[in-house]
Amino acid sequence: MNKDKHSLFLCIAVAAEITATMLLTLSRGMSVLLPTILALSSYAAAYYFLTLSLKRIPLGLAYALWAGAGIVMTSTINFFLFNISLSPGGFIGVTMIVTGVLIINLLANKGQDEKAVEVK
Repeated sequence: MNKDKHSLFLCIAVAAEITATMLLTLSRGMSVLLPTILALSSYAAAYYFLTLSLKRIPLGLAYALWAGAGIVMTSTINFFLFNISLSPGGFIGVTMIVTGVLIINLLANKGQDEKAVEVK
């Protein structure tokens, strides 16, 4: 259960980072006050929850998941919300990010659970 709580913290960090990035678009270069304040607050929340997740999830894995999920979800939301599509090269890059995160999560982390040190 303890690792589940820290995985939830990581999911919240990812959601907050995606929210902040979308708000940056709405802030129009930080010239619109409300989206700017909400974006900065969301980034603060993202880093706070990422820090909480690191008490049980190894840094390399947490950061790969955080960054990879942020890139993939931001690209997906941009497509549906702002009608911004990826170039073929961008699509290949996002596919490689997903593949890399899956490799880290499924293969490179084998046996790391026993070695992970819980920070109190």
